[in-house]
Amino acid sequence: MPRRNWTRDELIVAFNLYCRIPFGRIHNRNPEIISLAKTLGRTPSALSWKLANFARLDPSIKSRNLSGAAHGGSLEKEIWQEFNSDWDRLAFESEKLRFMFAGKSLEELGNEDLPEGGDREAKIIARVNQGFFRSMILATYNGQCCITGIHIPELLCASHIIPWSIDKKNRTNPKNGLCLNAFHDRAFDRGLISFDEKFRVVISPQLRRSNNPALNEMLFNYEGKGIAMPSHFQPDPSFVKFHFEKIFLK
Repeated sequence: MPRRNWTRDELIVAFNLYCRIPFGRIHNRNPEIISLAKTLGRTPSALSWKLANFARLDPSIKSRNLSGAAHGGSLEKEIWQEFNSDWDRLAFESEKLRFMFAGKSLEELGNEDLPEGGDREAKIIARVNQGFFRSMILATYNGQCCITGIHIPELLCASHIIPWSIDKKNRTNPKNGLCLNAFHDRAFDRGLISFDEKFRVVISPQLRRSNNPALNEMLFNYEGKGIAMPSHFQPDPSFVKFHFEKIFLK
């Protein structure tokens, strides 16, 4: 293929894929990379190179040895900064572009069942972004609950550290997400468990009043244990601190 410069739209879609696949799968044999490369009219090697360059901008992994160029382009840095400044807007834009490049419509995501009305667009954006957030969180945690290691997708949740209803700005920010199984997601959401500054599991004193033996196996056995950290987009300590101080039941 003839050499040509990458456009902003192409890099946004590339970054979208970077968010949705585990770090260890950034290589030119990955079927998802091959598929998107074909859609963009690029080679799998060229696309995987771009994803590696995005990885170099990720504070949690930029110190690792990668197969990409030593320095990414300025436009890649702009895309990285745009996403990290406004995840909600760029997440939706990237999904819209991803579908556009594939010749599809966002209506194919199941938005046709939404009622017509003034808030229809807002609901579509919320639905698209929720799907993107889930894909991103499950990918960064390699499809495993960060507490128990459960790896059954149907039992996993993309949990918000600062609740969706409280922090609009960080609703789609992967650093505000944890991959938890449904049981621990509910406990975390209700403030029955949290994490300390070293990401170790903390159990609410309110649960100690219960004499239910099942809690030992499901909760107390994990007390004090650290979570499995994601491959990239590691949780923001300030978000975890907020949950511990404001949501956790002491």
